[in-house]
Amino acid sequence: MALTLTPLLNIPLVKPGDDLAALIVAALGSQGLVLESGDILVVAQKIVSKAEGRFVNLATVNPSREAVDLAQQVDKDSRLIELVIQESKRILRFRPGTIIVEHRLGFVCANAGIDHSNVSGQIEGEECVLLLPENPDASAQELRVRLEEMCDVQLGILIIDSHGRAWRMGTAGVAIGISGMPGLVDLRGEPDLFGYTLRITQVGTADELASAASLVMGQAAEGTPVVHVRGFPYELREGHLSELIRPEEQDLFR
Repeated sequence: MALTLTPLLNIPLVKPGDDLAALIVAALGSQGLVLESGDILVVAQKIVSKAEGRFVNLATVNPSREAVDLAQQVDKDSRLIELVIQESKRILRFRPGTIIVEHRLGFVCANAGIDHSNVSGQIEGEECVLLLPENPDASAQELRVRLEEMCDVQLGILIIDSHGRAWRMGTAGVAIGISGMPGLVDLRGEPDLFGYTLRITQVGTADELASAASLVMGQAAEGTPVVHVRGFPYELREGHLSELIRPEEQDLFR
């Protein structure tokens, strides 16, 4: 079966408390798509965070001395930096305009994943930013269970965000929440085309699919935050974000 990725075109602007499962089912129906067992839905982090009410009004943030000092060094709003500190295990690197952290969820990213784009103006009269979901794996699991109950199928759910990478330019889609599909596929012990036994190959399948779906979603004003996937070439199973987090002792960039 060929791998196909189809963006859902009729997802409205999501607000706190919205039922994502119901919005997705309605969008599928409007495009004549019927979910089948083995399908995967890739969902942009932003609409999950919005539905979960992860907005923070910067006017309510009281920056610490640490945040004020760091904000001066990176030329950013000290209230934003306070949120970055709160959402992070530790600050790893910084320079004017950029701050790299180890997020409380375990991965390394810029600005703790806190987002301004496509957020301002959604809550009238407030200068808001949007945090990542509190627990993206749990968010993916909850959405998957609801959709499976509504549609009587076995699905995978992938919540994705856009991250930079330590040794390459540009952002790419990455998985931050996984349910019902593998984060990593271990091919060690399998033969290659010429019979050589693979010794170190593990495939970051969730990140590969996240990047493909991100390309379909777009990064600006496209308004397509959900992608339907059919023909995923690996067997579905329970998966977790932790599969993709490289242990610190193996991480040469931390």
